[in-house]
Amino acid sequence: MTLHFNPSNNNQTKSSYKFIDLFAGIGGIRLGFEQVFKDKSSFIFASEIDKFAQTTYASNYGHLPSGDITQIQPNEIPEFDILLAGFPCQPFSNAGLKKGFEDTRGTLFFDIARIIKYHQPKVVFLENVKGFKNHDKGNTFKVVKETLEEQGYKVFAKVLNAKHFGVPQNRERIYIIGFLDHDIDFDFPEPLEKIVKVGDILEKKVDDKYTISDKLWAGHQRRKLAHKAKGNGFGYSIFTHASEYTSTISARYYKDGSEILINQKSKNPRKLSPREAGRLQGFPNDFKIVVSDVQAYKQFGNSVAVPVIEALAKNIFKEMNK
Repeated sequence: MTLHFNPSNNNQTKSSYKFIDLFAGIGGIRLGFEQVFKDKSSFIFASEIDKFAQTTYASNYGHLPSGDITQIQPNEIPEFDILLAGFPCQPFSNAGLKKGFEDTRGTLFFDIARIIKYHQPKVVFLENVKGFKNHDKGNTFKVVKETLEEQGYKVFAKVLNAKHFGVPQNRERIYIIGFLDHDIDFDFPEPLEKIVKVGDILEKKVDDKYTISDKLWAGHQRRKLAHKAKGNGFGYSIFTHASEYTSTISARYYKDGSEILINQKSKNPRKLSPREAGRLQGFPNDFKIVVSDVQAYKQFGNSVAVPVIEALAKNIFKEMNK
């Protein structure tokens, strides 16, 4: 397959850290690191299989990601210092039988592991859903941790919530960070003393097309009553300007928006606009949205809360420059 490398890196200084961005999506993890490492960061390679996400990534970074990571050989990737990956959560079918690296065959984590094994970057930064820690009775996390340790990394892991880092969204994710330097004793960032509200990310004027129809609104209310009768809490969630935070935005937000609806006076509630969905994840207003609303919702829902990444990147930068 044709690999794409970042053409803008030819004039990078020798003092900069070289990054690769795997399962890159629209580059949310990259953005958080670039905001900290600034001109000391050069992104030499990225991989993303979704063509719409590739388009968004290229529009914002001037660098088209290569495609399917399973088709890329480690020796085709130039040398680098820091690996970033927000990878899918998959069970390891033989977990515990072979221990570590060999357990990971047949999963997408194997493709990260073989690149780590070949290149031995200074830092490995992984992001996943909160449930990853207990997925498959804890085996999935155990295999990832053991695989990194087997390759010589000192591993740190913690679940952090976006609502503690300056965005009004209840979004818990696990961050797994491995350092080749065993003298590093990494501290995860403390919650910021920053008060935010949902109103902070809302646009002043939003197109009426984001207001949900009478039919959809009636359906949401009917389903919520049915769930309530069964004693569970499923159904739509409505927020106002004054709400402290929303539910987690997910890749399925484009379907009906039920997990985050915004209250409107004398009108049915509305969905977030794509720009608001981006803001909810901490993306700046100048981040280019170049795809349909459906794709934009999927992309922001699949991405990361950028301010959490930035807080983590600050602490990583500090450790690497002691």
